[in-house]
Amino acid sequence: MTDPTRVLVIDDSALVRKLLAELLASDPDIEVVGTAPDAKVALKKIQSLRPHVLTLDVEMPGMDGLTFLERLMKSQPLPVVMVSSYTQAGAPAALRALELGAVEVIGKPQSGLREGMEEIAARLIETVKVARHARIKDQRQLLRPKEQASPGAELPKPTKPLRTGFRDPVIAVGASTGGTEALLKLFRSLPITMPGIVVVQHMPPVFTKSFAERLNQQCQLEVKEAEDRDVVQSGRVLIAPGGRHLLLEQARRGYRVRLQDTPPVNRHRPAVDVLFRSVAKIAGKSAIGVILTGMGGDGADGMREMQDCGAHNLAQDEASCVVFGMPKVAIERGGVDQVLPLEDMPARLLELTHE
Repeated sequence: MTDPTRVLVIDDSALVRKLLAELLASDPDIEVVGTAPDAKVALKKIQSLRPHVLTLDVEMPGMDGLTFLERLMKSQPLPVVMVSSYTQAGAPAALRALELGAVEVIGKPQSGLREGMEEIAARLIETVKVARHARIKDQRQLLRPKEQASPGAELPKPTKPLRTGFRDPVIAVGASTGGTEALLKLFRSLPITMPGIVVVQHMPPVFTKSFAERLNQQCQLEVKEAEDRDVVQSGRVLIAPGGRHLLLEQARRGYRVRLQDTPPVNRHRPAVDVLFRSVAKIAGKSAIGVILTGMGGDGADGMREMQDCGAHNLAQDEASCVVFGMPKVAIERGGVDQVLPLEDMPARLLELTHE
């Protein structure tokens, strides 16, 4: 029997510390070994209590959560789940936390704190238990100075024109935990000649616009948060807005996307399965599916449907995933044609779309 996941709760609010500790301790596989009101106390307790996972707030007195996280990842990396307020103003800080190595960001209720905590209980408990086994060693590389090479410079120049046929090629990508940095690494290495790309990344509504803007600044590709009826076109990446499903639809020429507010699928909205199933139906063998790091099994059934319709599907390998959940389930259900390290995916996508 596996020993319980040991958690240290760090938050400046005594009430939040109490509620989080009670919530997490309600699961028999979690042991809350302590709480801390600030970074100074937390550092001492990390040494004495040896937690497996930390929960951490962004706003704290003295040393803020981001500074603490950055120092922690440089000295003694531990899995960290940020418990932060979901606000538009706080979106850049949340994205920065993921860049620095946080496994996930969970929303802190803005009102009705006790009731709100109960609403996020299942996701927080699941995330904390998964975080214990997340791969964080590679995330320390994110703190090193980035190379100045231009995006896509390491890839060979396409020797053939973009593949065309009865239907235009389209790439559909699904990701969850660890996906923000995986998508950045993937898209930063792709040239402007790529076919249209549609993406579902599990993320709250207020984060997706900031995330798309961040990617757009660092990639050759145009990256934007999808709007209803946006055209899917070469050199463009459309990211599903948080809280809305993204589907592919046939347009007069090529494809466009539609947004829907239908119920969550696999507890997610947007859901990868919803996107992949629409891609299977509309694009068929002209599609390429990509499933990246994430917990759970969202996307596995849709990827199998894509394969049944002739699509070629790629899954990120275990060694390069932060959490080998979604790719693992997709592989087990038989919908994956190739399993690749994240660093090998750009070249393979270039081959598949320019062959």
